[in-house]
Amino acid sequence: MSSPQEIILAEPRGFCAGVDRAIEIVEKALAKFGRPIYVRHEIVHNTYVVNDLKSRGAIFIEELDDVPPGATLVFSAHGVSQAVQQEARARGFQIFDATCPLVTKVHVEVAKLFKEGYEFIMIGHKGHPEVEGTMGQLESGIHLVEDVADVAHAQPLQTDKLAVVTQTTLSVDDAAEILAAVKARFPLIRSPKMQDICYATQNRQDAIKIMSPQVDIVIVVGSPTSSNSNRLRELAEKLGTEAYMVDNAEELQPAWFEGKTRVGLTAGASAPDVLVQQVIDRIRALGAVSVRKMDGIEETVKFPLPKGLRMDGAVSAD
Repeated sequence: MSSPQEIILAEPRGFCAGVDRAIEIVEKALAKFGRPIYVRHEIVHNTYVVNDLKSRGAIFIEELDDVPPGATLVFSAHGVSQAVQQEARARGFQIFDATCPLVTKVHVEVAKLFKEGYEFIMIGHKGHPEVEGTMGQLESGIHLVEDVADVAHAQPLQTDKLAVVTQTTLSVDDAAEILAAVKARFPLIRSPKMQDICYATQNRQDAIKIMSPQVDIVIVVGSPTSSNSNRLRELAEKLGTEAYMVDNAEELQPAWFEGKTRVGLTAGASAPDVLVQQVIDRIRALGAVSVRKMDGIEETVKFPLPKGLRMDGAVSAD
């Protein structure tokens, strides 16, 4: 059986600006205040990143009861509800919010429109921490739809003032299909000025669309909990290319590559490049002789750190 000959790397792939910022917030907090630093929920959905930060003194918790008085607490990149924010403040923790600014933008929009009397239809995955955080910006009035079928069952109290928001890491195509169903049922619904799906999710999915027809198999580096990584694998399969998602190089199965000469490789927005390099090494060991980078968008987005963590000589903890 023939073995892989060429690896084609998707561009862009891997870390986005929101993930870079979230990890840096935990690293800077550890450097400035020492261990332990408490983090509510996995800072980003990647096993390697979480284990690396644990080894340096980060403690990941789900309940604020598990954070001792006076501790430093970081909110994960996915965002948290108003109730969690208020409880954390009431307990007097030193808080640094690593919520991705693109998720915060959705929260701000929800708060603004709610004051104007709006209810919301939210397109997203039930139980995902980002969805829980966004829906938790209000006590009521946000109705979650996960697919086209859910749209028929949404029961807002009124339809005069209705707005739609989406989870930032959805499949662009799936979200468009659900949004079309939402607009068909609620023709007057208000859409965001710019779509809520983030630039990094869009760019990585666009790269898969270009890459999939050129390869025999697609490997996505990402953890099972990572929404945007799962969407990349699903998209490749939808385009007719065999696809697998792996958390690390050890999960690669030699049998996948039998008879496949061109391997497409990408990584979700929370997967570090070190894992991609290890996957490349493993596929090379199976026979691949060349690695070629696709042409693609170069991402230059960078988000600032919170005050009190910028290493510019300031010592105040804000």
